[in-house]
Amino acid sequence: MATQVVRTAAELRGASARLLAAKEGRSQGLVPTMGALHEGHARLARTAVEENDVVVASIFVNPLQFGDAVDLDRYPRTLEADVALLEAQGVDLVFAPSVDEVYPGGEPLVRVTAGSLGEKWEGASRPGHFDGALTVVAKLLHYGIPGAGLPSAGAFVSGGSAGLPAYRAYFGQKDAQQLALVRRMVADLNFPVDIVAVPTVRSAEGLALSSRNRFLSDQEREAALVLSRALALLEERAKAREPLDLDSAQAMVASQPLVELDYFDVVDPRTLEPLAENCRKVPFRGEGLALIAAKVGPVRLIDNAPLSS
Repeated sequence: MATQVVRTAAELRGASARLLAAKEGRSQGLVPTMGALHEGHARLARTAVEENDVVVASIFVNPLQFGDAVDLDRYPRTLEADVALLEAQGVDLVFAPSVDEVYPGGEPLVRVTAGSLGEKWEGASRPGHFDGALTVVAKLLHYGIPGAGLPSAGAFVSGGSAGLPAYRAYFGQKDAQQLALVRRMVADLNFPVDIVAVPTVRSAEGLALSSRNRFLSDQEREAALVLSRALALLEERAKAREPLDLDSAQAMVASQPLVELDYFDVVDPRTLEPLAENCRKVPFRGEGLALIAAKVGPVRLIDNAPLSS
């Protein structure tokens, strides 16, 4: 069946309810995106299709999470190609609302605040970014509740308990801080959804796939590979239970003249607090998350690697 594109929340609710009824569906998945899709998004969609009876993907370039109007304007809009990619993965519905549909009264007066967890790392470099991201994710998670157009919609919960459809939302591990914040929001505010993390997809050379990669020149793309190489070095040391020697990994990145490092550290995967004792001379034990962000030419890139010994 061809993927159906809907533009309003009402259309989404009705179409979702009809599909669940037609398929006697026991689960629904949501894949939130901003479009300009690539193989990383395709993996998110495929995972959702494998695990759910009905899958909705959203495409919405959220103005609240762009601090720079120029950056917002140049974000690629490729709806026709995006729908084709999602259809190839088996996605049932694409929700592609306008800004007026999502924010009918203009910018919302009430927003979700990321709190202290959103003020560090990416939040320190992009103030307000995560408040905007969480606000739209909260709205999208509500839009995607299974069968929201049915009379009993208010009773739907995650996990499929009491004979009701399970509800899952899929996020990429590449945006590790956003993933941590979404999980925290869902837990703290009792959203009826299970958050599923999907591993980062990389090019054959190791570069984490991103919609921003298209703005890199060939020389800049080659230079950007130092980010994944530095992360891989830490992964190897962690698995070997060696000291991570973060200083040497940072020096590796600093040696690439086209790369301007913003931050590179190892943190707790849940709190994002630095694990300083594991970063220098102490043999690594347990779990951690290496975070890195850098500007390569005109493009800001982020990447990360889960660490375990």
